[in-house]
Amino acid sequence: MIRTVPVALGERSYDVRIGPGLIARAGEEIAPLLSRPRVAILTDERVAALHLPALSAALDRAGIRSSALALPTGEATKSWDHLGRAVEWLLAERIERRDIVIALGGGVIGDLAGFAAAILRRGVRFVQLPTTLLAQVDSSVGGKTGINSPQGKNLIGAFHQPSLVLADTDVLATLSARDFRAGYGEVVKYGLLGDADFFGWLEEHGPRLRRDQEALIHAVAHSVAMKAAIVARDETEQGDRALLNLGHTFGHALESATGYSNRLLHGEGVAIGCALAFDLSARLGLCPQEDPSRVGAHLAAMGMPAQLSDIPGDLPDDAGLIALMGQDKKVVDGRLRLILARGIGRAFVASDIDPAAIAATLGQAR
Repeated sequence: MIRTVPVALGERSYDVRIGPGLIARAGEEIAPLLSRPRVAILTDERVAALHLPALSAALDRAGIRSSALALPTGEATKSWDHLGRAVEWLLAERIERRDIVIALGGGVIGDLAGFAAAILRRGVRFVQLPTTLLAQVDSSVGGKTGINSPQGKNLIGAFHQPSLVLADTDVLATLSARDFRAGYGEVVKYGLLGDADFFGWLEEHGPRLRRDQEALIHAVAHSVAMKAAIVARDETEQGDRALLNLGHTFGHALESATGYSNRLLHGEGVAIGCALAFDLSARLGLCPQEDPSRVGAHLAAMGMPAQLSDIPGDLPDDAGLIALMGQDKKVVDGRLRLILARGIGRAFVASDIDPAAIAATLGQAR
């Protein structure tokens, strides 16, 4: 039942392994990568309580010695302070360039641990062991690592590919309903940006993914395969890879506006951002008017937010949100680039969008 999706990057190619029981198999999966039987694990406090004992036992069975550092849970951990703490701990553990750092956790730990591995001794290998749906389908694959800044999300980081990704679908049963739905925001993004048939499949199967293991594995593997194909063509986001940011320029601005807090999870921001991108595309006459309605209806069927009014608490005005969008990494020569769509499954990079149209889209969503 385990699926393998290769990420083809020449000498830096690696496999993404997807299916149940992969934490229990982690020792035998990771052992071929090691030059000595020693790893360091970076995780967070909540994940450590749930999954660290099983991972440590699996490594022990394979004769691999491990130590672990558990950082606080939450988006605020993607900071200079916690990055410094992680790097200093890895140095104190005497992790060498040929060793492996394991990132056990969701997107926050994966991003931070990957960045720590990238800068430690000018580059140490690492393995992603993602424990959330969001991390399994998106952030663990492709080599984007980094931390946040008060100026915006993921503005500090590096491209550093993992040596292996182990996506154990069993661990997704430990997620809250809200965290699972937030991860689904990244799954549905893949259908919206480049695969209308997959979006149609999700309309049928999405509501039962949590209780249908076969469908869940298919959704994760298909999402990963789509991302792997794009990353293989454009590793450092000079062209096609930007499409993976559908919904993210809006979403990152909303995350910044809500202080990277529990008011809005990343995947929820992406879902709202996708809905806004399709609303804006229809407003500009780029896609059929029924497409935003179809997107909104599916998000509603999944119990996900799709409007600014779905976010609790106050938000900046339209000008304030547009200013936050201007801090996005996709800004080129001071011009905001957005991922828009000519239809479901037909996303493209758009530049020089009229701010008035963006403001009208935001205003309608309040």
